[in-house]
Amino acid sequence: MLALRLARGSRPLVQLRRLLVAAACAGTGFLLLYVLAEATARPAGSFPRLLWAMVPLAVTVQFAVAVARTDPATRPREGLDAVGLGPVRLTLVATVSTAIACTLGSALALAAFLHLRGELTGLPFDGAAAALLHADRPLPVAAALTLLALIPLSASAATALALRPHPPLAPQTALPWGIAVTACGLAALAYAGPGGAGTPAGWAVTAVGLSLAGPGLAYACGALVQAVRPGALRLLAGRTLQEEAPRLGRPLGVLCAIGAGALTAAALPARVGLGVPLGPLTGPACALVVLCAAATLITRAVEVRQDRSDTRTALRDMGTPGAVLRKAATLRATALAAVCGPVVWGVAQLTSLALTR
Repeated sequence: MLALRLARGSRPLVQLRRLLVAAACAGTGFLLLYVLAEATARPAGSFPRLLWAMVPLAVTVQFAVAVARTDPATRPREGLDAVGLGPVRLTLVATVSTAIACTLGSALALAAFLHLRGELTGLPFDGAAAALLHADRPLPVAAALTLLALIPLSASAATALALRPHPPLAPQTALPWGIAVTACGLAALAYAGPGGAGTPAGWAVTAVGLSLAGPGLAYACGALVQAVRPGALRLLAGRTLQEEAPRLGRPLGVLCAIGAGALTAAALPARVGLGVPLGPLTGPACALVVLCAAATLITRAVEVRQDRSDTRTALRDMGTPGAVLRKAATLRATALAAVCGPVVWGVAQLTSLALTR
């Protein structure tokens, strides 16, 4: 009840973020239902399709967690402990709010799916995609509800895990672990080949490796900015980037993995028949993945900006011009692009070699 009241009284921008989470969950839920309908019509190859559908699910859950972290209603404030809203209670509120938004998206996905199959009448475009969604075959109700429930359950569990009370993250990370996991993913891709059932697993391991390496890359960018006799501007930009590395690094690594996958897919079709793993919904699924990953990175940047509001205020009180803060932010973004661009290109080249060995 408290989560509903806080959600209803939130600002429009916060409500927009929650609606975006619901929209992402609706797209992912529709994709899962399509995979289920395909499995009823063509059981062969249904498991690799389900594995590919887990990619939009993962980035949707990541986006939901990022939105929950930036929700003002779930951020600790002084005096809330006196009314029973300590860190544990606020985490519970964030978990319930995330579950509500994701459940709304899953319900919308089910309604749209059934309507396009022609099972819900009275609205425009009734049955417009009956052939694509295999309306001639019955949809397993229990399996459909299980797949749709997977979205809010995964997002809620990830939110509770991410927002639980824990010590602050150390600014320096372990970059070698990410490199090692990425190498394992490339080896799995080389072993499976472009059409093998292990290809989705290889891509997943590679993405996890880049996600683990992301904080280390961001930290290295901060060190690079401060290299060779830095001035005040470069010191401010570099040290700020190093402090933000643990929170910006993970979504940055995921976005790098998506970029590498896009470059690989664009380079391979002329030589290797990769096909379309999710049929006609492959394009919308890729768009959903890219949008969720980009939105997650932007949301985490907003969270970091909110957390550093006191620091910016202190710098302004000391007479620091606003132009200096803007130049420092531009320098941080430029350094990230300069380092992550070659990383994306290099991983794409390695995956192309692994798939065409």
